[in-house]
Amino acid sequence: MNMIANLNRDTTPEGPDYETVRQVIELITEDYRDQPSLEAIAARLNQSPTQLQKTFTRWAGLSPKAFLQAVTLDHAKRLLRKEDMPLLETSIEVGLSGPSRLHDLFVTHEAMSPGEWKAKGGGLTIRYGFHQSPFGVALVMATDRGLAGLAFSDLGDEAACFEDMTCRWPNAQYVEDRQATTPYAERIFEPGTWSADRPLRVVLIGTDFQVRVWESLLKIPLGKAMTYSDIARDIGQPTASRAVGAAVGRNPISFVVPCHRALGKNGDLTGYHWGLTRKRAILGWEAGQA
Repeated sequence: MNMIANLNRDTTPEGPDYETVRQVIELITEDYRDQPSLEAIAARLNQSPTQLQKTFTRWAGLSPKAFLQAVTLDHAKRLLRKEDMPLLETSIEVGLSGPSRLHDLFVTHEAMSPGEWKAKGGGLTIRYGFHQSPFGVALVMATDRGLAGLAFSDLGDEAACFEDMTCRWPNAQYVEDRQATTPYAERIFEPGTWSADRPLRVVLIGTDFQVRVWESLLKIPLGKAMTYSDIARDIGQPTASRAVGAAVGRNPISFVVPCHRALGKNGDLTGYHWGLTRKRAILGWEAGQA
């Protein structure tokens, strides 16, 4: 478990780009009111502005300045809360290209039966592997029925990430099998493979309520967002916003089941199980896909 699988086609730009991007996003979040310049951000990271611009743009598909406009809290809150503008229109408002540039990850899904859920994974064989991704190290987990888990970790924290996921299904049998999980990693993180003709198959392992929340998340297209209240109404339980928030936080298939597109009541970019910085990174990466 201490080695990370190499994808046949590496979807992560060369070098430790995600760590650089993570630091940039954190600086933007802290100083967004000052609208920090590229030069100021580069100086904080002891990098040249030219190199930082190239690294960030290669990773996200847009410049640090455009990323700042697209997902920083002040701009996002104004457009999402005060003007009730969804994320796609937000992207257009800040000068990004329109819907024709955006891809979506087509997914088909099934849910485990209540009895299988109650068994806490008993009888299941879950194969797993660690892979490089645009958002740090990705833990990919799959059963013979499809993708069952996707989690994120920083380098050195893989063991804690694995424990977090296995605690969800403690009675399952876990087999490290990077060969089995590599095709999933390639499909998930390479937008060129996203096709309605070849949907990614996932299996949802949770309570009936959790599964209904996760199914609602799957309805949110790339570039859009829903609040917990929206999701509660969608599943027919309009007073269950708090429970919906808890279920969103327990989503086992991050990114694919897009819990990062769920927002707080006022359009706030609320917490994310794998880190709020990573949530901002995912939203920005999605906005920059061509």
